[in-house]
Amino acid sequence: MHIVVAGAGIVGASCALELIRDGHQVTILEPETPGGRQSASFGHGCWISPASVVPMSMPGLWKQVPGYLLDRQGPLVIRWRYLARLAPWLLRFLAAGATVSRVEQTAKTLATLLMDSPDRHLALSQDVDCADLVRRDGLLYAYRDRAAFEAEALSWHLRRLTGLVWRELDGAELHAREPGLSDRYQFGILVDGGAHCHDPETYVAAIVRRTVALGAEVRSARATGFAFDGLRVTAVTTDQGSIACDRAVIASGIWSKHLAALAGDGIPLEAERGYHAVLDDGAAGPHFPVMPSDGRMANTPTAGGLRLSGQVELASVEAPPNWTRADILVAHARTTYPALENGAVRDRWMGHRPSTPDGLPVIGPASRSADIIHAFGHGHVGFASGPITGRLVADLIAGVPPSRDVRPFAPNRFTLGWL
Repeated sequence: MHIVVAGAGIVGASCALELIRDGHQVTILEPETPGGRQSASFGHGCWISPASVVPMSMPGLWKQVPGYLLDRQGPLVIRWRYLARLAPWLLRFLAAGATVSRVEQTAKTLATLLMDSPDRHLALSQDVDCADLVRRDGLLYAYRDRAAFEAEALSWHLRRLTGLVWRELDGAELHAREPGLSDRYQFGILVDGGAHCHDPETYVAAIVRRTVALGAEVRSARATGFAFDGLRVTAVTTDQGSIACDRAVIASGIWSKHLAALAGDGIPLEAERGYHAVLDDGAAGPHFPVMPSDGRMANTPTAGGLRLSGQVELASVEAPPNWTRADILVAHARTTYPALENGAVRDRWMGHRPSTPDGLPVIGPASRSADIIHAFGHGHVGFASGPITGRLVADLIAGVPPSRDVRPFAPNRFTLGWL
């Protein structure tokens, strides 16, 4: 079949590669550079972690919402002028994490996408001749002391529930692994099975390049809608004209909401705006990926320098960046690694995590036509779960049972009385 994939971030690129491996004709639509600065795949924290099963919405979070509206320096902020528009999404978001049983179920569901994510990325990076870009060096969580770790008991309960294995490090072991860490950190958790990507932009571009080498076409165009003949899709319309096709995949990240509506599904998709800054660290920063517990940010050595990635800002896609969010990351890093005090800032970035209120992606056939498959809304786990999402989409199009249960990701779950 001829399949049009709208979007060339990690999810769209992975879908396209799996589909062309299955023998289909594939056209990728991407108005800008595949994996470029416009995509969440470019600017995330670079972690590929089975530990990323903890949802953003957790029990008791509702008590903190007033603080998020008032605290301009916190890890999660809500812009006042956006609150009215965001309110329906925010209420669903808070409800999704209202009880321990709900977040346990979310963690178990996310684990089906993340449990083998490092293995899948290692295999994929080798297949696209970028084996050096995915590294299984472990992922380190740094705490002030054991008490600070135990204060996050629910988060680690959810990780243990999904089978995650980790090692505890005392102060000496922690600083032996990361000598540049401030002495205020005296306890660590090391997830040996975790991996990270050294250069996400180059990696995604390599996936697209391999897909093209296998016969796919990339068109510099933005998908705008669909043409139908009854229940059948006959074409994807773009800002450059129509492309006849047999099937279509919506993998356009935050820009998928409009296309999903045209395919019959009103998805409550909002942007969790994230920021990163890149420091010229020399040898002063961490040797391996670190998440300081008091900073809520990924500190990851990359090809471009030390990437500091984090923050959640709830605002409209059109709102201008608030670079104070990136400055907060830099200021924290300079206290986390004292030798970084004078490290120059090489780059700053802001992007849009496409997030659903229940913390789960949208994967499955559209309501108007099963010829359209949704593959978006991965929030904080899009990069890690890109390869498995690609395989699930290819299985759905092939009509074979997917290797993972996709029912929790159904596009119509929001109209069937679910959260």
